[in-house]
Amino acid sequence: MAKKTITVKQIGSPLRRPADQRATLVGLGLNKMHKTRVLEDTPSVRGMINKVSHMVKIVEEK
Repeated sequence: MAKKTITVKQIGSPLRRPADQRATLVGLGLNKMHKTRVLEDTPSVRGMINKVSHMVKIVEEK
């Protein structure tokens, strides 16, 4: 059974943001503008995306 994945792209800058939001981006593997990551679709990853939803965009869900 294939695991579900989600592709996220950073669209916002972490400058002048709270430290916990910057740490969440690093936890997602995003630290530069327009960087894209393919992540496993789990509740914890969804929660992290929800926390920084104003700085990331979901590109694709599989």
